[in-house]
Amino acid sequence: MKTWHEMRRFPLAIRLLLINQLGVNTGFYLLIPYLAVHLGEDLGMSAAVVGIVLGVRNLSQQGLFLIGGSASDRLGARRVIIAGCALRTVGFGLFALGDGLAVLIAASVLSGLAGALFNPAVRAYLAQEAGTRKAEAFALFNVFATTGALIGPLLGSVLLLVDFRVSALTAAAIFALLTVAQAVVLPASEVAPATNSVLGDWREVLGNRVFLAFALAMVGMFTMQNQLYLLLPDGARRATGWDGAAGLVFLIGTVANLSLQMRITRALKERGNRARWISAGLGLMGLGFVPPMAVAGMGAPSGGLGDAALRALPVLAGALLLYLGVMVAQPFVLELIPAFGRAELTGTYFGLFYVVSGIAAAVGNTVVGWAMDTGEHTRTQWLPWACCLGFGLISAAGVAWLHRLRGLPGDATDPAPAAAAPTTTAKA
Repeated sequence: MKTWHEMRRFPLAIRLLLINQLGVNTGFYLLIPYLAVHLGEDLGMSAAVVGIVLGVRNLSQQGLFLIGGSASDRLGARRVIIAGCALRTVGFGLFALGDGLAVLIAASVLSGLAGALFNPAVRAYLAQEAGTRKAEAFALFNVFATTGALIGPLLGSVLLLVDFRVSALTAAAIFALLTVAQAVVLPASEVAPATNSVLGDWREVLGNRVFLAFALAMVGMFTMQNQLYLLLPDGARRATGWDGAAGLVFLIGTVANLSLQMRITRALKERGNRARWISAGLGLMGLGFVPPMAVAGMGAPSGGLGDAALRALPVLAGALLLYLGVMVAQPFVLELIPAFGRAELTGTYFGLFYVVSGIAAAVGNTVVGWAMDTGEHTRTQWLPWACCLGFGLISAAGVAWLHRLRGLPGDATDPAPAAAAPTTTAKA
């Protein structure tokens, strides 16, 4: 109830964008997790071709975030959000209607480009509309995103009992409704005339060394978050011997978000510098990988339901710690990004930040996947969990170091000793 009460305190534009994110994640997760199975089993494509289709979608999104962010700054976030939702509608519709490789590649490109457009644009719009309540707005954003990430796979698993095309058409219909809703309801905001070229804007953002250092320090956050879809579900299945245990990871996260996210953000916002909470949240995320180490490599349970439940507890406790760390850190991370530069470049800053995060997620998942394979072959199943713990502690230390140098936005007002001042400061 507190979440809904908090939501009603925001203007209509922000409420619509929160619902939009719920729909975006629902539509995405009811389709994409099952796409590889459809391509391989239903269409009979080789693993290499499946990899190409999925890789093109990911590259189209992660590689074009910067373009989406710049488009948001120059054309207005509203137009870019609407265009992104419309493109995702077409892309997901093609997945339903086309079986040929050319059509599937086109669907992948369009759906990836759509994400590259509306992801930075939505965050830029929220940052601009929320004013001094950015942290609360992004906290609610996290709640709705996490809820959609739970609803999507559940709905997708039900629709797959009918046919994959039904799932794809349902996802396309969700994005079509979102497109219409944004076009009809979302107010247009005034766009300041550009005073620089797009390349000039990119040079300005890339020249902000403190922002780049912060983005690199956050690499661990995105790598660890991605383990909600790789390592933790795998750990839950292995610990319990039950495939459905993976769903418990998402269920516990959704319940925790709905009940705790707003309380955590409001409590921490008034206590201490943002960077301290970001660092603490990253450390907590890393510690979330410690409990599952206790059951890593133990094999399938042999003592029935009670044994399986006991084995599941460390993994679910780890998932809860990871979600709590995200709840602590993420709203303040998203609140901080626009403060690194000019308000006219908010979308560009978000775009570059998510380019870095996309690369980080790809590299991090590769490392974790290697650690999973190596651990399996060498009977060191704790190895991937230890890698993730290392990601968390390194990222937490990186943000703490930047804060100690007083280079982050807001650090100038922190009562730290002046001797800790850095030689390079963020651009205003």
